[in-house]
Amino acid sequence: MQTSQEKADQHPAGLEPALLELNHRITSRALNAALGDQSPTSDGDLYNGFEDLLQAASLRSFARQTPATREGKRIYHTLLSHYLQLQAMPYENELSQWARGASAAVNGEKVYLREIHTWCQKNSDVAKRLIMEKETSSLSKFLKPFALAPWDVVLGILRDELDYTDYVAYCADKKGMDYGRYSLWIRSLMDETSDLYFRAMDSWVRETLGMPLSESNRFDAIYLVGLGQFDHLFPSHIPIPQLLDFFKAWSMDVSALPGLHLHLEPSRQKGHQALTFALNIPREAHVVMNPSGGWIDFETLFHEMGHALSIVHTHADLAPAQKDFNTSPILSETYAFLLQNLCFTPPFLEKVLHLGSRDIDTVLRYKALKDMAFYRRYGAKFLSEMQMFQSGDLSNGQIYADVLRHYTGFSYKPETHLFDLAPELYALDYVISWTAEANLQRHLHEALGDEWMFSRETGDILRNWWSQGNQHEIDEFFEVNGLGSIRAEDILARWNKLIL
Repeated sequence: MQTSQEKADQHPAGLEPALLELNHRITSRALNAALGDQSPTSDGDLYNGFEDLLQAASLRSFARQTPATREGKRIYHTLLSHYLQLQAMPYENELSQWARGASAAVNGEKVYLREIHTWCQKNSDVAKRLIMEKETSSLSKFLKPFALAPWDVVLGILRDELDYTDYVAYCADKKGMDYGRYSLWIRSLMDETSDLYFRAMDSWVRETLGMPLSESNRFDAIYLVGLGQFDHLFPSHIPIPQLLDFFKAWSMDVSALPGLHLHLEPSRQKGHQALTFALNIPREAHVVMNPSGGWIDFETLFHEMGHALSIVHTHADLAPAQKDFNTSPILSETYAFLLQNLCFTPPFLEKVLHLGSRDIDTVLRYKALKDMAFYRRYGAKFLSEMQMFQSGDLSNGQIYADVLRHYTGFSYKPETHLFDLAPELYALDYVISWTAEANLQRHLHEALGDEWMFSRETGDILRNWWSQGNQHEIDEFFEVNGLGSIRAEDILARWNKLIL
């Protein structure tokens, strides 16, 4: 009987069943953790039977055999991702063990690190958030060696075993991205919108927190973008299942959609971050959400439904490299932002939530300012991460603190940078997705009118897009579907219209 190593030497496609199984194991474990399962699969069970594949020699052998095609590269990078994860996992587990019990003490209240975002949005004030800033600074200093260790392992492998010049070069190879070009694009866009943003954000901070933007920190930003000050406008009597009835306009009963599993009930065992898990595309997807009330739940629900609906509507006959082994999340995030933002349109707010025109204007203005703040935050994160990875010194967070302060106006502590660092320059993926979503919304509006979100034809268009899975990268997806090119004009127009 052939080993998986021998199959890889013969033909790269022989790896597909093994990689699908590994993907399923990893995703199942993550799903269990999100649901609060206290006994997730052990590390040994995760990779049992695949040890011969997950070695540097196997990667080099496979690289020699890989055809110079998109599918071949996706299979290779899926294997490489599992190899890196296996090597970093002991260090990530150690960090997780320390972080699980880490908490901040705020006026006698114990707030665990995993709860900070929800706490800031629902249970904090300016004075408490200032204490939280000091507490998390101390915790970050203590946890820094544990947070740095997995990165040191991954960066060392990429440099010493696989000959990547730096982490940016690895990400560029995996995703096919010209990060230098995107750096210039983001800087130009943020410079263009700087006056609008800082004028509006300083006004929001002053009227809400009673101080200038220059004296505010990242935890104040978390409070603001939760839109909690406007929760009194949200019709809390509408339960989540009733909100999901909206999709019947697209001939979708999401409560009975094959393959879609919704875990939307509040739970002390669940994590606080909403996530979507694709266990078997398109046959099994799970949305896990731990609602806390208000606008943040509303946005989160529709965002995750964008991920989930695109998964379960993917054409089942697509090859794994066209649906399971995609190397970029941009297209999925674009769908997520499209659904998230369609519910912040005047027709939706009026017909589904029954808001009056004055309340609609208020909600839309601050939602647009929130989105602009997020856009600048993630653009700044990308620029700072580029500099940190290319400098070769990931331990120094001063670049992160300086760049985030420059583009957002909120202060960030340099010692916290490792806990705001996402793998594979994901921050840029968000920025591109936001931009692309505005293009899709304009396209649907031009084709179907102001109430495009209620049109059955919108559902038909989306099902067609979703059925294509991940076979196209975002630029190619736009071209193949007659959408032109991704451009910033639409999102700029949205901000300029709504942020007065």
